[in-house]
Amino acid sequence: MESIVGDEAIIATNDNASECKRCAVQIGYWEDKYINYFVRNSERKAPEINRGYYARIKGIELLIQKFLLKCGKNSQIINIGAGFDTLYWRLKDEGLEFGNFVEMDFPTVTSRKCHLIKKSRVLLEKLHTEDGEVRFSSTDLHGSGYHLVGGDLRSLSEVKSKLGAGGECGLDPSLPTLFLSECVLVYMDAASTGRLLDWISSTFSAVFFISYEQINIGDKFGEVMQRNLRSRGCTLAGMEACLSKEAQQQRFTSHGWDGSKCWDMVEVYNALPQNDVQRIELLEFLDERELLLQLFQHYCITVAWREAPDSKFDLSSIDF
Repeated sequence: MESIVGDEAIIATNDNASECKRCAVQIGYWEDKYINYFVRNSERKAPEINRGYYARIKGIELLIQKFLLKCGKNSQIINIGAGFDTLYWRLKDEGLEFGNFVEMDFPTVTSRKCHLIKKSRVLLEKLHTEDGEVRFSSTDLHGSGYHLVGGDLRSLSEVKSKLGAGGECGLDPSLPTLFLSECVLVYMDAASTGRLLDWISSTFSAVFFISYEQINIGDKFGEVMQRNLRSRGCTLAGMEACLSKEAQQQRFTSHGWDGSKCWDMVEVYNALPQNDVQRIELLEFLDERELLLQLFQHYCITVAWREAPDSKFDLSSIDF
């Protein structure tokens, strides 16, 4: 019962994150024509929250763009714990070419997302296959280059059945593949995360991983964050990897990855195009600058890579 309650609390973080994204989009931090199809209403969030999501979205987008430009149109993207993310549709609008795009999350989440996609003509029109058919089940969706599947990331057998070669998603382990994880691994115990990262690094011949989550979680501000999450029923089973940059990187390098880099969100924010940063800083008056700095110091983006020695992609060069 405790596990079920914990899972429900983790699932609820998707709704909170989606509402925060919708708020920031409405104010004008970035453009997203699709978030409204997944979130109908949201309360106004504090300016530091909006800027935090802006840095998160733009930082991840920058790395994905660099990966796609380096690896080409046959690249695959696998978004684990994707929630109601609209990344697939936004990348399509940007004209970036890629091959298969797969999202995986709890079946409770994917069933809701399937329902919302199914009733939206705007979302569906970018998913049609050559014969015009998008296949739905209660928890899964398979379209032309886009697949949404339900499963528990803590179960390696479920991951293999959904993301392995020969499955309905049509993934090819020999193609360059990007894995994306936003506030997902922190909710998984170290053993489950280790098995997942071992499988990914040993299965895909050229793979790049982008992870966004908490860092410096052991200091006083981090302890407040932990208490807030625990009060909502969220247990940080993977907290040990969130103590420092070194711990974030070690999570990958100890499980078969060639290398890893980590930046806190202060560094990411300073690396974003400054003309756009200046634009968004005019959108709202920010009174609590110290709070924004503390938030940025307690979230990070970590990347890791694994590729054959004769690989032509040089994934280790992708950074800010």
